[in-house]
Amino acid sequence: MDSLLTYISIVAMMVVIPGADTMLLVKNTLGYGPRAGRYTILGMATGLSFWTLIAVLGLSIVIAKSVILFSTIKYLGAAYLIYLGIKSFFSKSVFSLNEIQEQIQAPTHSSSRKNKESFMQALLSNVLNPKTVLVYITVMPQFIDLNGNVNQQLIVLASILTLLAVLWFLILVYVMDYAKKWLNSSKFQKVFQKSTGLILVGFGVKTGI
Repeated sequence: MDSLLTYISIVAMMVVIPGADTMLLVKNTLGYGPRAGRYTILGMATGLSFWTLIAVLGLSIVIAKSVILFSTIKYLGAAYLIYLGIKSFFSKSVFSLNEIQEQIQAPTHSSSRKNKESFMQALLSNVLNPKTVLVYITVMPQFIDLNGNVNQQLIVLASILTLLAVLWFLILVYVMDYAKKWLNSSKFQKVFQKSTGLILVGFGVKTGI
């Protein structure tokens, strides 16, 4: 029980520390509304579920030990984050939070497309994130009893990680939606888009190093 609480504490801190997922969530929530934020969270959870399946099949260790395969995932993930950052930095669109609220009340094909785009961005960001592999092969094994059902324990630990991430990001979406009346400023939005772009590029460069 103590080891489980220790694991929960460790992954909770990992989830709360701002990273590429956090910036992507903030960008999509403020840019397209809370529904897009929730689709972003769904994409993240799907990406984590993908790596859980990979780990259960025993491929995470193979990926980590294969320099070529691991490097391929690493550089693809870095390139994708840099692409998203550059796209955000040079985006000329300034979003209106009032218009977002109207879209929430009356969804359109455009908002549906943004939701799908938010989902795919988060999914690809997590699937192409080599650090996720490292979590599965460095952190989780320390809390697995080799005398028990390893796959069952792995699924439980991965589910805890995913649940904590989803809960934390849902809180962030709620907070951002609550604070939107203070954010409806074109100056803030322009600075935010460029800042987010630079931060995502930074995470991309850091991932590729």
